[in-house]
Amino acid sequence: MSLRSSSLLIKVLLIDAVVSGTTGLALFIAAGPLAELLGLPAGLLRWAGLALVPFAGFLLWLARQNPVPRGATLAVVGANLLWTLASVALLLSGRVAPTLLGTVFTLGQAVAVAVFAEFQYVGLRRARATI
Repeated sequence: MSLRSSSLLIKVLLIDAVVSGTTGLALFIAAGPLAELLGLPAGLLRWAGLALVPFAGFLLWLARQNPVPRGATLAVVGANLLWTLASVALLLSGRVAPTLLGTVFTLGQAVAVAVFAEFQYVGLRRARATI
């Protein structure tokens, strides 16, 4: 099933794409300096950045679809929720020793991603189904 595009859904997908793409590029390009600043492994930051770039591209593609595929949008909501949970789990795991800034960064981006998931879900519910 596809959805007639909701203005909120399109805007949130686009904002998520810009934030994810920008963050991904920054993490990938500046993993070394950011690792020192955040107290997080450079490899983790680099791979997270590498994962975010194609995700951002997918979000841009999805936002341009009319109608928006419901299943793909639900997958984005799910991926954002998993990212949020993984971010919190990373901090609780004891496998990393982030600086205070690293903890604030990790929790801050987790909250931002959770907010994207919430607004995407709300936008999904506002969209009208088409056959």
